[in-house]
Amino acid sequence: MTNADLSVLLHHDRYPRSNQYDPEWIIANQMGPHPLWLMESITQVLPIDASMRVLDLGCGTGLTSVFLARELGAQIWATDLWIKPTQNLTRFRAAGVEDRVFPIYGEAHKLPFAEGFFDVIVSVDAYQYFGTDDTYLPTLTRFLRPGGRIGVVAPALFRELGTEVPEALEGLWEWQGLPFHGPGWWRTHWAKSGAVTVEVADALPEGWRDWQRWAEVSGPRADAEWKTKAAANEVALLEIDRGDLIGFTRIVGRTPEA
Repeated sequence: MTNADLSVLLHHDRYPRSNQYDPEWIIANQMGPHPLWLMESITQVLPIDASMRVLDLGCGTGLTSVFLARELGAQIWATDLWIKPTQNLTRFRAAGVEDRVFPIYGEAHKLPFAEGFFDVIVSVDAYQYFGTDDTYLPTLTRFLRPGGRIGVVAPALFRELGTEVPEALEGLWEWQGLPFHGPGWWRTHWAKSGAVTVEVADALPEGWRDWQRWAEVSGPRADAEWKTKAAANEVALLEIDRGDLIGFTRIVGRTPEA
């Protein structure tokens, strides 16, 4: 399959900015659902411009940070625990954004930044692994200026599960889905902290279809066997569920003005 064929398969009417990027580059650096689609979805409801300093928290291989710098002109602190900053710097240089994207090695609970430094914090397909703690959001938003915003996209369960998985999903459901929650759960979780006013809490339209399409296309081309197997499991899970339970949550909050 050619690069042009991949571009056709991954063309998305809702995410025109993402369509401009090399699909082989995205697939080669994948760590989960299509990162540029998710980042573009949050930027559609979260204002970011060239005057802003942005923390991209859990940026992985930094594709989302490249996107933010190229598309919106902001300065980005690309922060991740699993990917070493030297590796990301190589990608940023190749993408021509090393003057605006700064790779940081950091754990979400021990961030090396000054309070009030950022205008915006974004996180896609990462926040669910550290942000479900009731005390986390207030400790994170201290890095935002007064009136700053945080925007997150995370995999969702639109109904909270008890101890039993729906019968149709047995054998496919994995423990990594435990921190997935729907828009209502996240709205309450953020609002009760008092750290932000929730401005957006919704489900991405047809998010499950996007996830399934990406897994179908990218999985067989992944650089590791475990990624290919994980993608095949996701395709099967999403095909059975068809958006009844699984999708994506998008949430934006704003800190109080000074």
